[in-house]
Amino acid sequence: MESSRFTDNSLSNSIAEQITSQIISGELKPNEKLVEIEYAEEFGTSRAPVREAIYLLATEGLVERIPRKGAIVKEYGKNEIYDLLEIRNMLENMALKRIETNGINPKLLEEMNQLLEKMKTSENVLDYTQLNHSFHMCLIRMSKSETIKDMYLRLGKPLLRIQGLSFSREGNIKKSMKEHEMIIQLLYEGNLVKLKELLVKHNEDVIGSIQKELDS
Repeated sequence: MESSRFTDNSLSNSIAEQITSQIISGELKPNEKLVEIEYAEEFGTSRAPVREAIYLLATEGLVERIPRKGAIVKEYGKNEIYDLLEIRNMLENMALKRIETNGINPKLLEEMNQLLEKMKTSENVLDYTQLNHSFHMCLIRMSKSETIKDMYLRLGKPLLRIQGLSFSREGNIKKSMKEHEMIIQLLYEGNLVKLKELLVKHNEDVIGSIQKELDS
């Protein structure tokens, strides 16, 4: 019995991961309906694990469950998007203040460098978005603040979805990579003053890019 439940949970998580990838990459659009039977057939299962996957995604803010209509991909309003991005900016600024006090962690800096190399060879928006999130998480972890890290993680998958929307605009990935190279260079130099300025502009540009996407 326990083995069966573990298998069902693993399957639900796999289905949830696939739907998440489709949402972040833009394959599934806002307000698009999630058809349970299609995922059940694809994964060779009943609808129960699919429903569990959709429930998980609803709790994470990627999916909305509409009575008598089923589940759809959540569409974020402008205020929700700006709030998420501004909270992210605030947390990263807080992290930099802690880094000023605690110092720059060489191991995490090297991890960021390795992530950047992977970002340069990423082949799609989904991969780049996930690598970008891991890159910025290194800065959060460098703060040595569990509170900042926990709050940043609570932004969760909706933040990934919004960032994916920004990276889908032509030229934004190339621009992002150049800025991430500068972030690493400034960390190696220990120039946190310029790094603060760069991160503020970097994050403001993301908000501007999203605004253009929403207004187009």
